[in-house]
Amino acid sequence: MQNIYHTRTGRAFPHGVKVTEKGVNFSISSRYATAVELLLYATAECHTPFQVIELQRDKNHTFFSWHVFVEGLPVGVWYAWRIDGPYLPHDLGLRFDRQKLLLDPWARAVSDKLWSRAAACVPGDNSQQAMRAAVIDESDYDWEGDKPLAIRSEKVIIYELHVGGFTRHSSAKVRHPGTFAGLIEKIPYLQYLGITHVELLPVMAFDEQDVPVYTSNLGLHNYWGYSTHSFFSPHPGYCVSPEQATHIREFRDMVKALHKAGIGVILDVVFNHTSEAGVDGPVINFKGITGNSFYITQKHDKQAFLDFTGCGNTVNANHPLVTNFIISCLEYWVREMHVDGFRFDLASALARGEDGEVLQDPPLVWGIELSEQLTKAKLIAEAWDATGLYQVGNFPGYRWAEWNGMYRDAIRGFLRGDKGIIGEVATRICGSEDLYGHLNRLPISGINFIVCHDGFTLYDLFSYNEKHNLANGENNRDGCGHNLSYNYGAEGPTDDPAVLALRRRQVKNAYAILLLSHGVPMLLAGNEFLHSQHGNNNGYCQDNELSWLNWEQSLENADIVRFVREMILFRKRHACLMRRMFLTGRPRAGHSLPDIVWHGAEPGQAPDWHDPELRVLAYTLAAEAEHEPHLFVVLNMSEAPYRAHLPVLPGRGWTLAINTALPSPLDIGGGEAAAYPEPDYWVPERTIAVFETLTHFAAN
Repeated sequence: MQNIYHTRTGRAFPHGVKVTEKGVNFSISSRYATAVELLLYATAECHTPFQVIELQRDKNHTFFSWHVFVEGLPVGVWYAWRIDGPYLPHDLGLRFDRQKLLLDPWARAVSDKLWSRAAACVPGDNSQQAMRAAVIDESDYDWEGDKPLAIRSEKVIIYELHVGGFTRHSSAKVRHPGTFAGLIEKIPYLQYLGITHVELLPVMAFDEQDVPVYTSNLGLHNYWGYSTHSFFSPHPGYCVSPEQATHIREFRDMVKALHKAGIGVILDVVFNHTSEAGVDGPVINFKGITGNSFYITQKHDKQAFLDFTGCGNTVNANHPLVTNFIISCLEYWVREMHVDGFRFDLASALARGEDGEVLQDPPLVWGIELSEQLTKAKLIAEAWDATGLYQVGNFPGYRWAEWNGMYRDAIRGFLRGDKGIIGEVATRICGSEDLYGHLNRLPISGINFIVCHDGFTLYDLFSYNEKHNLANGENNRDGCGHNLSYNYGAEGPTDDPAVLALRRRQVKNAYAILLLSHGVPMLLAGNEFLHSQHGNNNGYCQDNELSWLNWEQSLENADIVRFVREMILFRKRHACLMRRMFLTGRPRAGHSLPDIVWHGAEPGQAPDWHDPELRVLAYTLAAEAEHEPHLFVVLNMSEAPYRAHLPVLPGRGWTLAINTALPSPLDIGGGEAAAYPEPDYWVPERTIAVFETLTHFAAN
């Protein structure tokens, strides 16, 4: 490609690249730039541009935007920018360096084949080791009538997964391991399991080299992806043919295939910081283009970044230009990529103003909530940041749901057998009205989870008392030390059959509680077949078999997979587990039975909520409709059997539906619904039992 292409003035909008029949428009916004060059490359790995276009201030500049139209330029060309301007880091936070090659923040496809993070961290020319963006035509795609799904939040069951790790292990047996295409091949398994949405760990292009030096020296790199640099581009590492700029097509193929299977797509997005890190971090795009506007800096020294994320910088999310950038980005992923929602990493950082102060009504958060294009998108906040701001129950806005960290901690403690928390546990499984009711929010405002990608896997939660992160190269200093875990007598692997049996039962107990709770349940991929990270609770840098899912375990532990599937089906069959409104303890209109009744040790007696020794919850949950069965639930996390008195309901008897102490398939859905003949049922220690009513029951 040796042609020299003619240019015209071009247009300021849209930013990024716009392909037309006559050529390509390029536009980039830089308020303080004094000189701008566009460099064109034949391929992503070319070291020398075939054309350098110098933009003229009197011709190619409108307000903050620099723009040029390149006539006849074909799709498939790669490009980058050079931008010069004042170097005033202390006064204005400006760090212009015309020797640095810059990536277009609006790029739709990027390549990191030549990328060297180290070269971007020091002054000097890095053009031989910089990333490139591709010119692509987004309009050339057949969606076949696809559109984002409309699944009501109370019916949602989220499955958090890592696109790479889900299929990278050889046992996955897919044609393209670790890619969007590989995930498509596993859709039948997702359908079998019964989840309604996948929540994908970051899939926007991120810097795999963003790890500490001592971790990099071990041959490790950034695996989770919480180091975004290009917010409009799918990650090239998850594409089969990134060198051909297939990013958009491959991502869309995955979304379309998931939607055809009835599964929604939620993206875990990282707008609280970028991969450019602190002052000593690399210059990739924003540092070299926008000056101090994109990051929160100290008031009297604009060179010093304020870090509320633990990653070196904090995005200045409520600056007008940055707010516009983020909302435009989210609208793009819904409008053009058909995603169904977003989970916002360290979302509380997005509630901070330009001085780092916490805003009561942050413009970005409300702008997202009020965006017409995002009206139907699920919005989920991780409602805390890395410096202690904790907003669970108080995150700004009304449409937002929150990762309920208080649910996680209470249920972990309950499973472990902690005393004195029974009242909180009851509140959590009923939807956390204490957190959301006073704000006129709903149980669906809480995303219930017991484990997630960050921390112990579910099996490790019941196998380790302490974290074991030496493999990360940080002498076990990294990762959270407050895990509320218990190993049941052996730290890690053991041959003790009693310990192994109890761990498996606890996994079933965890899934049972999660799927019996009001609110939106979130499961972590692979936990249903007992995936372990050998006690490592911070696998962010472990792109290897420690983190990858071993699909042979899905066969070895098919009984647990079956239990989880049956629990999901059980939840879907019972509308009373998916109520949109909070429980009241009173009969609903047209019903004679209170929506929930709590039971104590004796018939007709309420539990003693102030008993510090109480580790059992028993309650009757009324059906939503008269033709549906009521539920009697007993959660026994004590170390002794519990004698449960089955409530007497006129005209109805009880049948045992779930007992986590029984072997598969008797633990759930393994037999005919037969009337239980006795008035009492002994629930074994550390066991969950659930009864359903039988209609038109005739007592002997």
